[in-house]
Formats: sequence, C-alpha cells, structure tokens
Amino acid sequence: MFFLDNAWLTWALPASAFVVILFFGRRLPGKGAEIGIAAVGGSFVLSCAAAAQWIGRGTIGEGEERVRGAVDHTLYTWFSNGQVKVPLGIHVDGLTVMMLLVVSLVSLLVQVYSTAYMHGDRRYTYFYAALALFTASMLVLVTSSTTIFLLLGWEGVGLCSFMLIGHWWEEKDNSDAALKAFFTTRLGDAGMLIGIIILFFANGQSFDIARLNRAALSGGIDHTVLVVGAVALFMGVIGKSAQFPLHTWLPDAMAGPTPVSALIHAATMVVAGVYLVARCYGVFWAAFRVGHHPAWHGISYVAVIGAITIVIAAALAFVQDDIKKVLAYSTVSQLGYMVMALGVGAWTGGIFHLFTHAFFKACLFLGAGSVSHSGSHHSFDMKKDMGGLWRAMPITHATFVIASLALAGIFPLAGFWSKDDILLTAGKNGYNAFMVVGLVGAFMTAAYMARTVYLTFYGEHRGGHHGGQHSAAGHAVDAPHESPLAITVPLVVLAAFSVVAGWLNGFGVHWFAEWTRNEVVVQAHVPEYKFSAPTAALSMAVAVAGIGVGLLYYLRHAFGPLHRATERSSLARAGYRFLLNKYYLDVLYTDIIVGSIKGAIARGAYWVNQRVIDGAVNAVGIGARALARFTYEVVDQKVVDGLVNGTGASAEGGGSVLRRLQTGRVQQYAAFLFGAGAIGALALVLYANQGAR
Repeated sequence: MFFLDNAWLTWALPASAFVVILFFGRRLPGKGAEIGIAAVGGSFVLSCAAAAQWIGRGTIGEGEERVRGAVDHTLYTWFSNGQVKVPLGIHVDGLTVMMLLVVSLVSLLVQVYSTAYMHGDRRYTYFYAALALFTASMLVLVTSSTTIFLLLGWEGVGLCSFMLIGHWWEEKDNSDAALKAFFTTRLGDAGMLIGIIILFFANGQSFDIARLNRAALSGGIDHTVLVVGAVALFMGVIGKSAQFPLHTWLPDAMAGPTPVSALIHAATMVVAGVYLVARCYGVFWAAFRVGHHPAWHGISYVAVIGAITIVIAAALAFVQDDIKKVLAYSTVSQLGYMVMALGVGAWTGGIFHLFTHAFFKACLFLGAGSVSHSGSHHSFDMKKDMGGLWRAMPITHATFVIASLALAGIFPLAGFWSKDDILLTAGKNGYNAFMVVGLVGAFMTAAYMARTVYLTFYGEHRGGHHGGQHSAAGHAVDAPHESPLAITVPLVVLAAFSVVAGWLNGFGVHWFAEWTRNEVVVQAHVPEYKFSAPTAALSMAVAVAGIGVGLLYYLRHAFGPLHRATERSSLARAGYRFLLNKYYLDVLYTDIIVGSIKGAIARGAYWVNQRVIDGAVNAVGIGARALARFTYEVVDQKVVDGLVNGTGASAEGGGSVLRRLQTGRVQQYAAFLFGAGAIGALALVLYANQGAR
C-alpha cells in the first residue's frame, strides 16, 4: 500500500513547487506555470493511485457496518512537552481519498486554465507560487491525523486566500476584500483554537483525531465539556465555510482572479469547514445528539446554522448583477446544505454534496471567467455587458448550462443525487423542518440560476462591440468569441464530471457510500437510506418549478405585478433595498460594532503608546542619563581619574625622595654600597647559623 502509506507526497510536491517557483520561476520559459502544473499533476496521479489502492483494500464487517481500515502513518515526532509527544502523521481513509481526488483534480484544471486567463499578468509567477502553496495547504489539512497538524493546513489555506484575493492589491477594493476575508475567518479561528485546546485536555492530552472521535462516542468525555469544545470548534467552521453570521467575507472575495474564486469555492478554503465537521463527526454527533433523539425534537445547532445560511444566501443571489457574486452566494447557500446535512445525520449526503458540488461550481466559476475573458470585455456585469452570447461561445454556454442544471438538482446530473440524499435523510431522521428548508433552498437555487443563465447567454447582447479597447494585459478587445482551449478543455472536463459523478451513489449503486464509510460512521451507527422515488420526485418537481418560474419571468414576462414592483410599492422597494444591502450585516459589523469601538480602541492604544510604551522608553532614557552622570562624576572623575592621579602623585613623591639621594658625590655612593653589602653579609651569616641548628 505504498500510495496510501505515503499520501504525504501529494502535498510535498506542490509545497516543493512553491519554493522552486518563488526562487526560479521568472527564469523559466513558462514563468513557473510549468512547475506548478507538473507538481499538481503529480499530486493528482498519486491521488488516483491511492484511490485505486483504497478501493481494492480489504473490508471488515458486514452490510452497512462493512468498512475499510484506515491507514495511519507517523512521519516523525513534531515536538514534545514532558510526557506529551505530538507526532506529525497522516490518517488516510475513504474521506481523505475523496478529498485528495477533488482537491488535486480541481487544482490541476485551475492551473491549466490560468495559463490563458492570467496570461500577461503583472504577477504571473507569484500567482502560480501562491496557487501551489494553496493546494499543498489543503492537502496537508485533509491528510492530517491530529488537530494541531490540521490547524497548520487550516491556517495555510487562510494565508493563501489572503494572498490571492488581494492579488491585485493596488486597487483598494481588492486589498479591502483580502483583509476582510482574513480578519473575519480569524475571528472564527480563535474559537476553533479554543476548541482544539479544550478537546486536547478532554482527550487525555492528545491531539489525535481518531482517538478523539472514539472517546466522544464511547462517553469517555464529559458531555458538558464535549458540547463546549464542539461549539468552539464549530466557530472555525462558521468562519471558514462562510456560514451565518460570518458569511459576509465570501462574496467580497470575488475581487481576486476568477481561477482563485473557482479554487476557493470548489475545492479548498470554504469546504475546509465542512471537512472538519465530517472528520471530527464523532465529536459533533455525540455533543449535539445528531441522531434521531426525541429529547431534541428534531433540532440541531449545526443544522440550524446551515438552514439559515441556505435561505439567506439564496435570497441575496437574486439581487446580484455581478455573475461571480451570484455564484458566490450560491456557494454560501450550498455550503449551508452541506452543514445542515451533517447536522441532521446525513453524513454520506453531506460529503457527497461536497464531492459533486466541487465539479459543477468550479465549472460555473471558470465559465464565468470564460465569458469575462472572451465575451464581455473583462466585465462580470450580466445586465450591462452580457446577454446573447450562446452563439458566440457554444462550449462555454453548453458547459455553463450543464453545471447550472446540476446545481439546481435536475435528474440525472450530479447535484440531483447528492441533494436527494440530504433531503431523504433529513426526513427519515425526523428533521422534517430542515427537509422543508432544503426544498425551499432547491426552488430558490433553480430560480436564480435560471435568471443567471438567461441574463448571460440569452436575450439581446448588451455589451456592444467596443472596437479599439484594450484589456489590462494590453490585448485588443474583439467581439464576443469562444475562449482558447486552455480555458474550454477544463470546462468540458468539469461538465463531464457534473454529469457522471452523481451516479457513484445513484439508484441501486452505493459505491460512494461504501468507499467513504469509516470507523466513526460505523461506531456512531449513522443511518444510510436507500433511494426513495417519492422524495426524488418531489425534489425534482421543486427544481423544475424554480427553473420554470425564472424562465417565465424573463422569457415570457410572466408574473406582471412583480415587474418594476419596486417602483410602485414602498414595501417592495424596502425589501429590495434590504437585500441589496445584504441585511445590513456589513453596516452592523463595520459601522456599528467596529465603528463604535475603533475610536475607543484608538484612544486606548494612543494612551498605551504615550503612557506605557513611551513612558517605558523615556524611563530607560532618564535612567541612562542618570547612569551616565553617575559614571562620569563618580566612577570616571573620582575613581578612575583618582586612581590615575594617585598613582602619578605617588610616583612624583617617590621621585622627590630619590632625587635627594642623588648628590653626585662618589664617597656617598661608596658608603651606601658598603652599607648595603654589610647588611647583606650579616643576613647570610644569620641564615647559615640558623641552618646549622
């Protein structure tokens, strides 16, 4: 099992590529792109080989308890503190292998796509270095065997998202978006760090995730402590996976290059939180009693946050004109689906939706980038610069429509199967209210994607032909046309996965569930249900209704009273403004909360600076001056100079005495010499007599 035992190679390659590109990329023919593509391509090959070995691995147990044993491999002891040793190790099971495939494949396609999309960019080499580190950090996260090693990858993707969202940092909006993403997710990460510390001590001073899950499910951790630790841990999920109320950073993150948006939304940053819940599922299952438990009456803290996020984000997608922001709010809503799924006991459904969503959401973002690159003169405004592009961009159009239908949950595409699994499990486990929320979200998703497809590809072309204009890279702007192969080939690959990926867990096929089932799911007795035609039909009907409403509104101008309702009704105008201002959450956070305290904080910081820091510096200066004065007046003038002057005075006094002996008279010198000789002779006699005795 070489590839499973050495899964660390999947992140070692892009991590090494980051260093090589950073130092030598500018000297290479491809400016570092070839190194990034080769390294991530190698990671994808290693991931495929690991998946093949995992599928061929023997199982233990029977039926729904049949499971493949995880592979744990300690690389070395990272650090130790007394009796506590923290290993740097990997844990590979079906969940890990699935994430390896998703992250490496989407990252590889994004790298290839970027060769055309980012061509001529002023920081092209830096971009590829950051992409490589981004991929490496996410792969570290999904292979980690301990929460502390997972935290390293977790913070790595946060750092890389900051670097890439602010890639064009010269524009203030871009740098503001990067800072907003960084600080908002750091707020959640503070809670996560507290959770890791609490669970470390609750788990017998161990960061090991497998041991933590076993202890939580076996009752080895006090339930109150477990709840506090799980709530703190979930704060990190709320921040990183853009759940209510910390979802506000993700739409603004569209300021970064479109390939970055695709990577963040499909395979790295935002799915990290969902992965954390799935990986530590024993903690959340036991803490919140996720299984059908009468005492909780079908309510789950995790599911509540996910359900709220589904609806509020989907509503915001309707009022966006920027195609990337529509897709961003769509991502927030779909992440809500995944979180809600895990909160209602749909473990397989939650991670299956993560799997399928990666393909069609990456396809949608890269499709939006293709439209901007070749169809709308580098604009993302659907109402002003798009429309009527389906003839000029047939491949982009076809792949975008396929991905949109998959997102809407239309049979037989990938999103249909994963959403159906979530809705079915929610209903079967007694979470009927959340099943209804899921259906409402499905209707809204289908409707706003119908709006997006229509405004982008149908109707009259609103962009016009701006002859003579030039792009940021200096290339002449043409009429809308299809994008180059480096862009369209990744779109076709992702569209193909958007069609077939769902069949891994469709009808009587349960390969995905079987391959990803792990010891935690078995120990917790997480239920899995067979395909239900009535639930699937209901889900499909709701999605079709959503598409129908969207198309009728735009194609046939149906629902007349709704058209220009904001001009006739103050209530409609207020509601539209409420959505346009994103529920005023940014106003609450920035203007009210931060605005109300930043003055006090600034004044406090100034007081500390003046009274404490400057006081300490001034005190050191005053002390130094006093010490210098003491050194000069006492040590230098009285001790050192006194010693020197005293030595000189002594020498002068001795010289005065000796000067009197030097008279120049030979008789006097002879007398001195005779006297000295007599004294010497007497001393010798006395010494000899003393020796004879």
